[in-house]
Amino acid sequence: MRHNNKNKILSRKAPLRKALIRDLVTAMVTHERIETPFVRAKVARQQLEKLITVAKNPTLQARRRLLAFFTTDQPVKKMLEVIGPSYAERKGGYTRITKMGHRLGDAAETAIIEFV
Repeated sequence: MRHNNKNKILSRKAPLRKALIRDLVTAMVTHERIETPFVRAKVARQQLEKLITVAKNPTLQARRRLLAFFTTDQPVKKMLEVIGPSYAERKGGYTRITKMGHRLGDAAETAIIEFV
């Protein structure tokens, strides 16, 4: 039974899944728009919206929480100086997922995730 197991597994073990989500979120912060399979976009959106909420209040605690997630300082700096203040008045819904159709190779449903 799958009671209280709401996280997507993405056909990976836990450490690889965590690394995949971290890399997707880092790419999203760096490029502000990425194309990825739809299921991955939905999983990345959950984590990204939590991190933007943390970045809206640029304190030392927020910086440390972001540094615990990202591997480098560049996305942390961008989150605290650019992305967080731009969504200071918004209560949620920082990203938009747009379906793009199916990929030719394996017919996976693709989507574009971008900031609103």
